[in-house]
Amino acid sequence: MTVLAIYNLKGGVGKTAAAVNLAYLSAAEGYKTLVWDLDPQGSSSFYLHVQATDKNASKKIFESETDIRKAVQDSQFENLWVIPADISARQVDISLYELKNSKKKIKSLISGLKDHDVVILDCPPGISLLHENIFFAADWILLPNIPTTLSINSFDKVMEYFGHNGLDKNKLKCFFSMVDHRKNLHHEVMQQFYRDKVFFKSYIPYLSDVEKMGINQQPIFEFANSSYAAQCYRDLWHEVKKVCL
Repeated sequence: MTVLAIYNLKGGVGKTAAAVNLAYLSAAEGYKTLVWDLDPQGSSSFYLHVQATDKNASKKIFESETDIRKAVQDSQFENLWVIPADISARQVDISLYELKNSKKKIKSLISGLKDHDVVILDCPPGISLLHENIFFAADWILLPNIPTTLSINSFDKVMEYFGHNGLDKNKLKCFFSMVDHRKNLHHEVMQQFYRDKVFFKSYIPYLSDVEKMGINQQPIFEFANSSYAAQCYRDLWHEVKKVCL
């Protein structure tokens, strides 16, 4: 089993779109794939038409009131399952602070999901005890970054955090997201980081087809399979698969 976390310190950088589309491609290739939605917004749950069936389900998983295996739900797509989020996910940090070995809780929970080949964690933004759990549990941490000053600054802060806390920086794999080719700044930033070989070559453009995932409530391949945006996600998946699986 491989655990991929889609994470960034900053919000609004395309984490959920990447999580859903990469999960779809993984499942389409025959990998038994699970998306665990850890964000109280529940966006990946929304995209995949799955809702928590139990009140405060997210919180109950972390407090061991619910067996995580019972929280796994089928999606409408073959080989793709979801642990949906609800608003109680906002209280997970409080639950974690009350536990012994609190930094290892997610890793412990994931150990009960060995029927799956790929687990994708759709993470909320920020750095907290929840995120320390994610960093410990994930085999790889994929960071989507908009090629702008603020987004790259958040990337630098994550790198610094890993260094200061003795975390393995080799787990961090980055890609550019929401790239707007009309903006010179985007091109300049991308070229700088490509020279340093920090980022995957594949990137996700800023296109309306990606935004329409919310309107269609589906992965992009279900309504715009031949689009440029869909091809960009395929290219990214091929790079991720080559490095991470």
